[in-house]
Amino acid sequence: GNAQGNLSRQLHGLGEGLGVLAGSLGPTWQNTVVAVVSEFGRTFENGSKGTDHGHGSTLWLLGGGISGGAIHGEQARLRESDLHQNRDFPVLNDYRAVLGEAFREMFGLNAQDIRHVFPGLKPWTKVAI
Repeated sequence: GNAQGNLSRQLHGLGEGLGVLAGSLGPTWQNTVVAVVSEFGRTFENGSKGTDHGHGSTLWLLGGGISGGAIHGEQARLRESDLHQNRDFPVLNDYRAVLGEAFREMFGLNAQDIRHVFPGLKPWTKVAI
């Protein structure tokens, strides 16, 4: 589903919806952070033709105060030997750590507060948001 398939259509709709949200919030957008999290970190075609859930994921942060335009976190090559169970993207980055860092930055939470929200969370390398 590259540029014209179902995934492309779904992402286009998501992008349009996020654009409408940003536009409708007006100046409030400058103080807004939106997290888009996906659990669908599967290969393009797997045992169920791409209809089941995977292990890796995608997380986007956007908003008026986000210093964007960069990819953060650990990345992996797309070789079969790097895939989880030879089919899924592996989990490389804990989404809770990214959200915890956003909460720290936005609400002044300390590490203990963030561990209370996300029990068992391992430390995260600070990223600018």
